[in-house]
Amino acid sequence: MDASALPEEFRVAVAQLRAARLRPEVFCEEMPAPQRIAPFASALSADVTVDGQEVGTGRIVLLHDPAGNDAWDGTFRCVAYARAEIDPEMANDPLLAEVGWSWLSEALAAHGAGYLAPSGTVTKVSSESFGGMADEEASAQLEIRASWTPVAVGAGAGLLDLGPHAEAWGELLCTASGLPPVPEGVAPLPSRRGQRGRG
Repeated sequence: MDASALPEEFRVAVAQLRAARLRPEVFCEEMPAPQRIAPFASALSADVTVDGQEVGTGRIVLLHDPAGNDAWDGTFRCVAYARAEIDPEMANDPLLAEVGWSWLSEALAAHGAGYLAPSGTVTKVSSESFGGMADEEASAQLEIRASWTPVAVGAGAGLLDLGPHAEAWGELLCTASGLPPVPEGVAPLPSRRGQRGRG
């Protein structure tokens, strides 16, 4: 679609999403967005890499319906997904799903991202191998699927800023992947964008 045919509000929101500052361990790039959920959509995918090994992956989709959507309680909706390898012992923790969900709400709060109508699921999957594959170690993954309606906050409450929402999603990815938090007062270096396979 021609960019000039996009609503200005959506173009600004997409630019804010793309300009979000993510940790250097997060490699982020644009991906095709689902076309049938809303009149306008944009999406980013990301991989979390530590010491050359991918430890997490995810995506965030920004949906926009200028006419509004009753289910969203607004005209924008963020849809996020995060998947990470976890210690198989962690998968047995009955509180893991609740903790996984709290990572999202805490990340949104930490980045000052105002939101309404959150919903989602946290899934833990553990695998053990048998027979001819018995030598393979047990593995486990955590998947967080969430959506929320971004709202403007603060003094300029009429202006929506999607940057903090993308940054909160990036933090969720890193937390789920087991990365320690960035110390307070330390700004993360910008992540690599569109540089896959260049060294």
